[in-house]
Amino acid sequence: MEKEGDVLTILIVDDHPLFRQGVRATLDKEADFEVVGEAADGQQAIQLAEEVSPNIVLIDISLPGLNGLEVARVIKRRQPQVSLVLLTVYEDDEQLFSAIKAGASAYTSKDLEPQKLLQVVREIGRGKYLIDEHVFTKPHIATRVLHQFRELAAAEEELGALFSPLTTRETEILDCIAQGLSNKEIADRLCISSQTVKNHVTSILRKLQVNDRTSAVIYALRRGWIRLGSPHLPPDFLDDGSVDDSDIA
Repeated sequence: MEKEGDVLTILIVDDHPLFRQGVRATLDKEADFEVVGEAADGQQAIQLAEEVSPNIVLIDISLPGLNGLEVARVIKRRQPQVSLVLLTVYEDDEQLFSAIKAGASAYTSKDLEPQKLLQVVREIGRGKYLIDEHVFTKPHIATRVLHQFRELAAAEEELGALFSPLTTRETEILDCIAQGLSNKEIADRLCISSQTVKNHVTSILRKLQVNDRTSAVIYALRRGWIRLGSPHLPPDFLDDGSVDDSDIA
């Protein structure tokens, strides 16, 4: 049949040639589908997915070598725009949970009618997430998924707090500023020129989007990028932040 309009490109991944051929024959009859490749194992699937950039990948979970879940994780990490449909002989709660973590858009039995397969692929092609219907009927899976998402969100928040946009040298200079050192004293300690220190200070203020050295130090302290050591801060550190103009840039 002639293909026309918006066509969904599909990669089929299964180690059984007869099953691949059956799925391909079902999809090829439809004008809105185009099978752009077949793979018999995980490594071949990952390589082919990068070569043909399909819209959708149908993956058998029980592949030899790299299993379908591992393949799904790799493809989703490298090509997040690709939609994944994981196919299984035996539906299993643990597999369902793993499919969700792998980023699958659908998880379904291989023992489904051809028309049902077409429906699944079309829904996925429209951006739907059919794995939801499984989760809604399995509260314990939903609870596990929610717990995982909360842990992930907490981890991302922690990483965000720890991440510093400053270079190692800029962090060293900011640490020296927190100890109350002048640009000249910082230059002497780090064995660099005063002009280099000034350039770094300017970069720090720009990256942190603050107007003065005091604000930069407070910003970094709150995020744990620097720590106050034994040297004391200058007496006016927590005042209005005014400093000698020669020390700013």
